[in-house]
Amino acid sequence: MLGRIIGLYGVQGWVKVFSYTEPRAGIIDYDPLYLADQGDWRPCQVAETRLQGKGVILRFAGCDDRNAAMALLGRDLAVRREQLAPLTAGEYYWSDLEGLRVITVGGVELGVVARLFETGANDVVVVAGERERLIPFITGDVIVEIDLAGGVMRVDWDPDF
Repeated sequence: MLGRIIGLYGVQGWVKVFSYTEPRAGIIDYDPLYLADQGDWRPCQVAETRLQGKGVILRFAGCDDRNAAMALLGRDLAVRREQLAPLTAGEYYWSDLEGLRVITVGGVELGVVARLFETGANDVVVVAGERERLIPFITGDVIVEIDLAGGVMRVDWDPDF
């Protein structure tokens, strides 16, 4: 997912978007965007975009009034994988890491990557297991290995912490 529709803007079909991209305005570079629609994804052409303060507002083609925009509130926005920029070695999209088994260098299984979030200092991996753990995403020191093919993230982390 690249973002979520979080509000309305004006009366001409514009919506406020919370963007998960870095930088936040990066979401306006994608067209079409795919809109979550009852368990499916529907392509939507972006008609207009604007930066509004720190946020992003946009209007989809065919969404010309406040009532049409209101029907979009709370929906997630995504793109197809092939629309994303190619990565270099050692780079990962967060969505690729979600679901990986997390195992310490000592062989203790901690759970699976549930999600990631940023804190400003570094990103954090949320590991869901017998309890939730927050592990800093610091490659080399804490995150020792990421094996996407094997579905494993190896961490140098005390299982009691």
